[in-house]
Parts: sequence; C-alpha cells; structure tokens
Amino acid sequence: MAVVRLPELGGKSGSIHVSAQVQARLLDYAARVDDLKTPTEVLDELHAATMQEHALCVLGAARIPIKSGDWRSIEIGKSAFLHKDVPEGWWEEYEALIEANFRPVLFLASSSMGAYTWTEARRMFQPIGVDQLSLDLALKHGMRDGFTCPVGGRWVVGFWSRRDLSNVLTRPMRIMIYAAASFAALRLEQIVPPDPAIFGTRGRLTPRELAVLRLVSTGAQFREVGTALGLGEETVRSHIKKAQAKLGARSRTQAVAEALRQRLIP
Repeated sequence: MAVVRLPELGGKSGSIHVSAQVQARLLDYAARVDDLKTPTEVLDELHAATMQEHALCVLGAARIPIKSGDWRSIEIGKSAFLHKDVPEGWWEEYEALIEANFRPVLFLASSSMGAYTWTEARRMFQPIGVDQLSLDLALKHGMRDGFTCPVGGRWVVGFWSRRDLSNVLTRPMRIMIYAAASFAALRLEQIVPPDPAIFGTRGRLTPRELAVLRLVSTGAQFREVGTALGLGEETVRSHIKKAQAKLGARSRTQAVAEALRQRLIP
C-alpha cells in the first residue's frame, strides 16, 4: 500500500502529544490493513488503534442494504460483522426488539455521508416511544454513546463507548477515526463476498414507472402525469400498480415514499 499521510492535527494545550500518538496508530493501521485477511482481523486491529486513548471500542461493520432501511436483510458473518468485545446479548436483543422500528443512527448512516455520535442523533431526532428503543437498549448494555461512520454509501462502521463522546471526539479526532474506518470498509469490501440478500428479491422499476412516481411525488394527478409523459391515464395507473408491487407498498403514497427513501427518484 502507498504511504498514507494525514495532516498534522493538534489541539488545546496538552492534547497535541495525545493526538500524535493516536495519529501514529491510525497511520500504522492504514499502512497494514491490506495484509489483514479476515473481517475479524480488520475489526480487531481497528479496535486496537482506537481503544487505548479514548476508550472508543469497535462495535462492528455492516454493508448498507441496497433497499434503504432494509436492515433486516443483513446477516452476521455475511453482510455484518461484530467485534468480540460487544456486550454479550446486545445483538440478540437488538434484532428482536427493533425489527420494524425506526433506528435513528442507521438512518443517518444510510442517508448521509456525515459521521455522528449517538448523542447527536438523539438530539437531532428527539425520538420518543418505540423510536428510542435502539438507543435505550444500548444504554442498558453499558454503551453510553457511539460514533457511526458511513463509508461510500456501501458500508457503515460503528464504535461505542461507556463515556459521553461529546467532549472527547474533537473535530481532528473525528477526521482521523473516520479515515481509519474508511480503510477498514475498503478492506472489507475486498475480502467479503457479496451477500445476495442485501439486493432484495423484488424486480427493478422501469424508467416509465420511475417517471410516473417522480411526477406523482410533485402532487400531479394521473391525468396530469399522462399529459406530461404522453401516456393514457390507464397506462399511468398500470405503472403505479406495478411500482407499488415492486416496492412492497400498499398505496401510491407509500410507493412514492419508498422510492424517495431508496433514492430512486429526486
């Protein structure tokens, strides 16, 4: 691998030395990551590079599903990998508890290129009821905060900590950790074979179905959509019904919402 260099990153008085130590470990990780042969090695070495100074533990890494929000399709050992130090029992409860519920941290990971702490996600969404189950479960298992890094729209690499990370993860530190997570994701992409489950089983939408959904999303009625596309009204209805079936939607409103979630239409 080519030599990797990160910018010199300092901080407040007394923090420059610490940042230099962390930077050295993360640079070493980036330089050696191509020699790691398994997902376990990739995560173990990343954990070693981030754990010592800031008690930032690796949670794991997962391929982002092709279908937005379809996190139920991921499978441990195929498209998702947990670090061995994740609190015992957390994953099993996580799967059972929030199968159909909103996961703010993963939503941010699949819809944004930015990295956020779990505390920041809680503040942004202010979840209540079932929407906060995933965050409450983390607290139950001693995971007070975390840091989630989406990489290239393909992977998400997660960290957790028993500490509040608000004043620990400075901007320079986030840059370095995100860079290391990106190298980890790149290596995982190389060594982990594709998991067919992440692609789903439904057919792809045709260009006409996408065009109809895009216009419907603007509030256009079937007649207006037909006029705009040079199609008959019944043809428009047919395209909508086929799109609903492919998206697993029960109405045209849900079909439009699902197409937007999957970024199929602007």
